[in-house]
Amino acid sequence: MAPPGRRRGTTSPLSILLGLFLLFSSTASAASAVLGIDLGTEYIKAALIKPGIPLEIVLTKDSKRKEVSAVAFKPSKSGALPAGSFPERFYGSDAVALAARFPGDVYPNLKALLGIPSENDAVKVYTERYPALETASLENRNTVSFKSNTLAEGEKPFSVEELLAMELKNIRENAKALAGKGVSIEDAVITVPPFYTVNERRALEVAARLAGLKLLGVVSDGLAVGLNYATSRTFPNVAEGGKPEVHLVFDMGAGSTSATVLKFQGKTVKDVGRFNKTIQEVSVLGTGWDRTLGGDSLNSLIVEDMISSFVATPSAKSASLSADKVKSHGRAAAKLWKEAEKVRQVLSANTATSAFFESFIDDVDFRYKIERPKFEEMATDFAMRVNGPVEQALAAAGLTIKDIDTVILHGGAVRTPFVQRALESIAGASKLKSNVNSDEAAVFGAAFKAAGLSPSFRVKEIRDIDIQGYAFGIQYMFNLKERDQKIFTPTSKIGGTKDIPFQMMGEFEFTTYQTVPSGGAELVKAPVLHFRSGNLTRQITNMIDNDKCDRETFNNYVQVRLSPVTGLPEVTAAWVTCETEESEKKGGVMDNVKGFFGMGGKKDQEPLKEGESSSEAATSGTSDPSSSTSVSSASSTSASAEASEAATSGSKKKTVKSAITYHVTQKGYEKHPRKEFKRMIDRLAAFDASDKARRTREEILNNLEAFTYRARDYLEDEAFIASSTSQERSSLEQKLSASSDWIYEVGHDATEDVLKSKLKELNDIVDPIQKRKDEAAKRPDAVKGLQDALDQLKQVGTMVKEQIKSATEASAKAAEESSKSASESASSSSTAAAASGTTEADPLVELEDDNLKGDSDASADAPEPSKAPEIPAPLYTDEDLKQLTDAEEASRKWLEEKLAAQEKLKESDDPVITVKDLQDQTTKLNNVLMDMMMKKMRAPPKPKSKPKPKPKKPKKSKKASKDAEKPEERSETEKSQKDTEAEIKEALEKAGIKGDSVKLDFGHKNEIKDKDGRPLIKLDINKDATEEEITEAIKKATEDVRGAEQERDEL
Repeated sequence: MAPPGRRRGTTSPLSILLGLFLLFSSTASAASAVLGIDLGTEYIKAALIKPGIPLEIVLTKDSKRKEVSAVAFKPSKSGALPAGSFPERFYGSDAVALAARFPGDVYPNLKALLGIPSENDAVKVYTERYPALETASLENRNTVSFKSNTLAEGEKPFSVEELLAMELKNIRENAKALAGKGVSIEDAVITVPPFYTVNERRALEVAARLAGLKLLGVVSDGLAVGLNYATSRTFPNVAEGGKPEVHLVFDMGAGSTSATVLKFQGKTVKDVGRFNKTIQEVSVLGTGWDRTLGGDSLNSLIVEDMISSFVATPSAKSASLSADKVKSHGRAAAKLWKEAEKVRQVLSANTATSAFFESFIDDVDFRYKIERPKFEEMATDFAMRVNGPVEQALAAAGLTIKDIDTVILHGGAVRTPFVQRALESIAGASKLKSNVNSDEAAVFGAAFKAAGLSPSFRVKEIRDIDIQGYAFGIQYMFNLKERDQKIFTPTSKIGGTKDIPFQMMGEFEFTTYQTVPSGGAELVKAPVLHFRSGNLTRQITNMIDNDKCDRETFNNYVQVRLSPVTGLPEVTAAWVTCETEESEKKGGVMDNVKGFFGMGGKKDQEPLKEGESSSEAATSGTSDPSSSTSVSSASSTSASAEASEAATSGSKKKTVKSAITYHVTQKGYEKHPRKEFKRMIDRLAAFDASDKARRTREEILNNLEAFTYRARDYLEDEAFIASSTSQERSSLEQKLSASSDWIYEVGHDATEDVLKSKLKELNDIVDPIQKRKDEAAKRPDAVKGLQDALDQLKQVGTMVKEQIKSATEASAKAAEESSKSASESASSSSTAAAASGTTEADPLVELEDDNLKGDSDASADAPEPSKAPEIPAPLYTDEDLKQLTDAEEASRKWLEEKLAAQEKLKESDDPVITVKDLQDQTTKLNNVLMDMMMKKMRAPPKPKSKPKPKPKKPKKSKKASKDAEKPEERSETEKSQKDTEAEIKEALEKAGIKGDSVKLDFGHKNEIKDKDGRPLIKLDINKDATEEEITEAIKKATEDVRGAEQERDEL
């Protein structure tokens, strides 16, 4: 067996596959997209970040960059729906368009009602603006909900969280359409106003969960704008002496106004290993707000002026229309608020504008005109409130307006002229900057934060520090007295923790509260958490009994943190501590070892006393050697005793810590029971299923209606008429007419199954006719394709037959040549043996070579026996030929029979031979052809004929080779070569051939030969030759070769 440290267990294939699955699934999850959502009072904007899409605004279905914050239920014409049925939902501008017709089923601007109690003043303002909406209360909850008369009787009201979840889910679906198929969108960061309380943040978290979104975090509006501002900028590094930049973000939207003081700076922090890095940091120093100052409040001024102007008209007086009647009229109020928004926006750029209401109320028309000075006069009180949030934010940050570098403007209402004049009077015109997108900076900042929190993306490192905005404290009873203790201030950082000390000897509890304004400037302590310890008494008893703790030293601690995700207070830990005494060991193992070797402990190694010299100590240490052993032993024994005594003497105090259990309950906005939360999820899922079924039904209805129009065109098509009978056309015409009437009468309310059956009735008539028509049109091409395949098969059969014949003849010829070559080989070998016996050789000249090469020359000079020619195996057989012939004959016979039967039918009859049958036959023949071609490709290549061996020249001895290198020897060789050339020319002249006409070249330096010794043609071209020069050189070389061949023929 292998040692324990080297044992390795075998990993099963299942474990490997599971590991790979988890790896790829986690990678896929990490690659999911993230959303940044700017949740506004009037509009919702979203930005998507995914691989391949760095930062993109999510467009609505109408291709708009922002969605109106509204959802609507379209009532059914038949009244309340039956149980289990749900109305059609509309979002954004489509929902607002229904407000004039169905004001009681359109739910806009839900952000103002999120998480607040039903008796809040904001609820009263909301119901006055939308009088047609019917509010209700849920069981055991004090939050706002709405009752819809569109749904069935007994259906529970809709909470604000449910309605907002529908809008968030619609945003998510639009983001999925932008991201593409297969992309999961679950993570999001949502912006919140700085004045959002714990209850409002909790309600937003519930709405996100209902929409299927996981909150990576929430970010205040001002900080989101600051993040977008910092993405394209680099700020001074404070570690290098740089001065931070301080900016104020003034955000005025539709529902509220806020001011946020931000500090931007570069910072050097610790990086991986020993390295440092520079990051950008954006921190919130202070915030201020006005919850009711915004575009809606300015719109309310215009609405009031419109109502006053209307009731003062003679038409309204004659109809006895009062202001209260107009305000309580749902449709009239919806028209007024819609036009008031347009009027305010126009007045921001123009000095006057007007609006016209046709049949405003009780068929009375109304025209309204207003000028900018009048509007600003009405808004005087609102203009004076503009500086309030700015002063609050500066006071919270401990700064003045002189410390602010710039004022960054954000929000749609900042374009109002008197708002900008008020800001100029506070900060000066030079400090007002519009260097961010006033509509989309917040949503871009939220998306950037989402990408930074997600592990799927790597972005510029910008650390953000947000604050809660409210003070937190705890209340508890101690010694029969109520205690109140603050734990967080309004500027406490989100993510910070606080260890709260107690001195309790038994179970205790406390309540965490949030200091929030109530109505005016008065602050109230709103409970948010209740803590109750679980086993504190038992833990204290155990610590007293087991750890011997002193009763007077017990302390309890509870750690409370502002959640880094939502900013909500949460209890993260609780523990109890006490002090006990334990014996202190002064001497350790090292001191004992030193004493054993005679070096003594710490006491023996103390510094020399006054009057004592080191020489005395050295003399005593090096005294008589004979007594050294006994002295050493004695000192060792005494040192050990002292060390043992020191180890047990003295004691010290020790702190003992033990965790305790606890139970936390939400206060204020209480947590939804699991059953209630599941009910809301199920109802939202039922709504989604109903919408999907409705879209499917509408698609089938559209297909049915389109089919009735398209089928009428068929009745005028000549090919369709030829392929159908008169009875079929008459039946089709009757059903088309009946279907059209049915669609316009009751078809729009029919169920999906009924619509499918109506469409099937028409298809049952049209489809067979269309099939016959298509068959008649495509049959000629399919027949031609099959005939071409038959012709190709016939040609291949002829080729195979010829190759079989050629292979047979080649086999017979090869056998004959084999017997002939065998006889020639035998005769040549006997001749070679006789010749070798008569050869004379000089033993002195070849003596040195013979010693080196041994018997190799004998074996090399021996004649090689001639091999019998190989007989190649035949490529095709008679069976292959039979397969081709049978396939061709069977297909040709089948085609002739089917075509003959088809010619006897009419065009309106069903065909006996279909295009698919013809294509199948063609494919079958092509497969046979392919098999034959593949057989040829798989055949082994023919063996190459080996070149005949060259006659070997007699080898020279080493001595002769050395002598050949001498110059005088080379000159003699050249001379003899010239003599030989002269003798050959003389012989040619005697034979009647002129010597000048023949040039003999012995080993010319420009001669090029291939591996078999055959001369090659050399082209005289340069490396930069053109195409024409290369062509001319090839032509010239070809003519030279031909001329040389003719000369050889003449010779």
